[in-house]
Amino acid sequence: MRLTTLTAAAALALVSISTSLSGQRPDDQINPRSMALLQQGEAARAAGQLDRAAGLIETALAVDPRNRQAFNVLAEIARARGLPGQSIRLYREALALEPTDLRALRGQGEALVAKGAMVKAQENLAKIRKLCGNDCTDATALAAAISKGPPATATAQQSVTPAQAPAATPAKP
Repeated sequence: MRLTTLTAAAALALVSISTSLSGQRPDDQINPRSMALLQQGEAARAAGQLDRAAGLIETALAVDPRNRQAFNVLAEIARARGLPGQSIRLYREALALEPTDLRALRGQGEALVAKGAMVKAQENLAKIRKLCGNDCTDATALAAAISKGPPATATAQQSVTPAQAPAATPAKP
């Protein structure tokens, strides 16, 4: 009786695993509708229509969430809008699909530099160099961004001296 239960459990586990693996598509079989939406989004981005481009590319991801190129383009749009944190998250999604995506590694590294996370950016540079060596354009571009450093953030706070402070008016009874 025990052996039958164990055998049935093992068979069920084997069927579950094989079913889940057969349902997954490889990276190179992206839904054609998703690719068409991505191309439309890239055209809108090139025309300077970032809101329209983001909408089209988000739709491309809804059609096929395995569209790694769409994550990369959406991350680049986020960087263009000055949102490096969102960009880092989107590049992370692309890297979850393909950990050796040089475009995502470089873009995430540049976004990390913009956030001031230089150590993590160096880690991305090391991964890129491991994949393609020192002479590839992605390694060169990220190394240049790291050497330039994070952008200087100007704080527009002015100190208010007591003479400039507005006079308090007493409350009327």
